Amino acid sequence: MSDVLARLEALRGDDLPTHGGRTLAYVYDSGLADADAIGRTALASFGATNGLDPTAFPSLTAMERDLVAFARPLFHAPEASVGTVTSGGTESVLLAVQTARDAHPEIGRPAMVVPTSAHGAFHKAAHYFGVEPVAVDVDPVTMRAVPEAMTAAMDAHAGRVVLVAASTPSYAHGVIDPVGPIAAAAAERGVRCHVDACIGGWVLPWSDVAQPWDFAVPGVTSLSADLHKYAYTPKGVSLLLHRDAALRRPQFFASADWPGYTMLNATMQSTRSGGPLAAAWAVTQHIGAEGYRTLVATTLDATRALAEAVRSTEHLRLAAEPDASLLAVACDDALDVFTLSDEMGERGWFVQPQMAFRGLPATLHLTVCAATAGGVDDFVVALRDSVAAAVAAGPVQVAPELRAAAAQLDPATLDDAAFDGLLQLAGLGGEGGAVAVPKRMAPVNALLDAAPPRLREALLIAFLDRLTR
Repeated sequence: MSDVLARLEALRGDDLPTHGGRTLAYVYDSGLADADAIGRTALASFGATNGLDPTAFPSLTAMERDLVAFARPLFHAPEASVGTVTSGGTESVLLAVQTARDAHPEIGRPAMVVPTSAHGAFHKAAHYFGVEPVAVDVDPVTMRAVPEAMTAAMDAHAGRVVLVAASTPSYAHGVIDPVGPIAAAAAERGVRCHVDACIGGWVLPWSDVAQPWDFAVPGVTSLSADLHKYAYTPKGVSLLLHRDAALRRPQFFASADWPGYTMLNATMQSTRSGGPLAAAWAVTQHIGAEGYRTLVATTLDATRALAEAVRSTEHLRLAAEPDASLLAVACDDALDVFTLSDEMGERGWFVQPQMAFRGLPATLHLTVCAATAGGVDDFVVALRDSVAAAVAAGPVQVAPELRAAAAQLDPATLDDAAFDGLLQLAGLGGEGGAVAVPKRMAPVNALLDAAPPRLREALLIAFLDRLTR
């Protein structure tokens, strides 16, 4: 057994750190060792249980009810509201879209209206469920959804829109969409309104938010909030709440059209381990509302300190003023965010580069958590040293002819050999058709940034395909 565990530990050698607050995307660290220990114990204790049949493991149903009961007052949900534990924010969004679609089987070509800043999970849901995404540009200064434009899109697709969405906050820019007017416009038209609070749902209830953003807004019909983010529970657990049971009913799936047990599911999954659910229950019970209040205060203090450091650093600016615990950092022409990201990585900090989109600049994404607070001073030193190094190196240049060629390529016409060639050109190709991930990603990211979105998607799919062969 010790040999197997040693091999597991060796496999972790190249992974990003999950604790210590230096990975500012993907992971969330409360800094509370006791909460981590309780979560791991519960995860292991319930790992063999199965959420497929709620009558076989009633403990899981009881814990799910408790988590929904914990969340209901945080989100100003009415007593009639109901909730489901899912595997994560993407599944919660998928279910919200699927439920809205299935509530209107009479609509042959359903559509949903979302801001361009909405999480990619909405586009995944559109792809899976055949719901056309009508993406509406956000305000280029505030990065928030524009209610008038969202309303106009609803009217332009009248009779087809089954769902409207708003983010609280958006992942890319960390700002809260104006939920009130968006939900009101949806309600006037008899359309469901989903609030994607996957990343902000366990922060905003304990912060000073100027405008209502949750079920306190009358037109909001559903809301998603991840527990494996700022509730600091092991992955993967999210909550999807509906205002009442009738709104949720189309979410359920049942099938008796085979000779086995009647399949009955509340989520996308059938078999699902009870481990993450039990871990979420244990961690939220352990930390409690007051514990989360303290963690949120620590997190927001750190966010404000980092935001001020960005404002006071030459060549950098905030892409938008943050509403919660996320920052988007842009830079001037003296450097590029992709080189800056590499330089921060060299100094032990992972920050996530984000590509330019529809006139919005490329940025660095920072997810700040409670454990980041103790390292703010070190982060600022590393950031300023990284800016100096990136300015000295200069922005990564993509040859104009390469940009022009990328703009003309149709990924639908490319075969495997062509993708292998493109991966080599992008710096992701290895020997014999394999792929290789370079230590410094700035040239790769700059080329991907120059590629049109469809080509970028196709290239990364080709990369993932080869990486997993």
